[in-house]
Amino acid sequence: MTNHDPFRTLVLELVLALGMIACLISAMVLHTGSMPPLVVVESSSMVHEIEGEVGSIDAGDLILVHDQNPSTIVTFAEATNPEVQRHHGYSQHGLEGDVIIYEKNGENGTPIIHRAILRAEAALTTLPDRDSDQPCSDGAVYDNMLVGEDGLAGSCILTWNVPGTNATNVTSITVMFDGVNNGYYDCKRPAHGNVEPYLVIWDWVPSHEGMLTLGDNNQCSVDQGSDATNGSNGVHGSSGLVGPVRDAWVVGVAGGEIPWLGTVKLMVGGPSSYGTQDVPSSSFVFLGLLIGSVLILPQGVEWVFKRWLSNAPEMRLQSAVSTPEEE
Repeated sequence: MTNHDPFRTLVLELVLALGMIACLISAMVLHTGSMPPLVVVESSSMVHEIEGEVGSIDAGDLILVHDQNPSTIVTFAEATNPEVQRHHGYSQHGLEGDVIIYEKNGENGTPIIHRAILRAEAALTTLPDRDSDQPCSDGAVYDNMLVGEDGLAGSCILTWNVPGTNATNVTSITVMFDGVNNGYYDCKRPAHGNVEPYLVIWDWVPSHEGMLTLGDNNQCSVDQGSDATNGSNGVHGSSGLVGPVRDAWVVGVAGGEIPWLGTVKLMVGGPSSYGTQDVPSSSFVFLGLLIGSVLILPQGVEWVFKRWLSNAPEMRLQSAVSTPEEE
């Protein structure tokens, strides 16, 4: 007769469960190089289909966050330009280019997960007047993070380059993603008046170097606002409208998708949580099926295993030996 200690069994099971969770998290950290290695998608700004789909980013999904050098991020402009053979055709999460996770103006808070559309790089620069309240001449943009020729932070940007486009050494950025001059970006909106069905960046003078970003489901309302694209509402942080995304603001690049599971966090997040208002209805169905499968599958496996053991010849022989004969 064996002694069975329920408390000891419970402790062992808890230790085993915690060990498995620790191994899983450690594996994801090693794979992504980020901590935490996952983010929960809260809004529908990246949704492609209203009912949700695996492969695009839906509210309630978990997304792996890869710690990738920001200089290697591929923009939509680069991925849709056949002349950029190294990146042409590259796509992530249902559209060309990388999806990045970034902090709004580098501030703490809930990060944004949107697609990198283009990168504005300084072309011609000049040294600022470091003793003046207006360090740059009219028409130049002062970037306080860009290192000048004297090795100090702060430089005046006179002209811009946009990799993957014909915008080279320009004083303002105009890029039409119409499928003729550049790749086609469908705004998924009707054309009327001065509003085109495709994305147009018009006469934009960035406030500093960085990436212009956009949610796939935002109908060409770019994060950087109406200065870049007509009619854009923009994304706002505590310090105001989000500027071009600096490399230092990038938390990571969106990797693999774990669908539905993030819905649980949105459901129990409390008053500060965005909630489940943008989670597709199909995600609740699949989440329920997944949880049900996790609960039922072990019992089913155990039942099959016991049936298999009971029918094994060795078990039958042992049963026969242990049963005394009647005299």
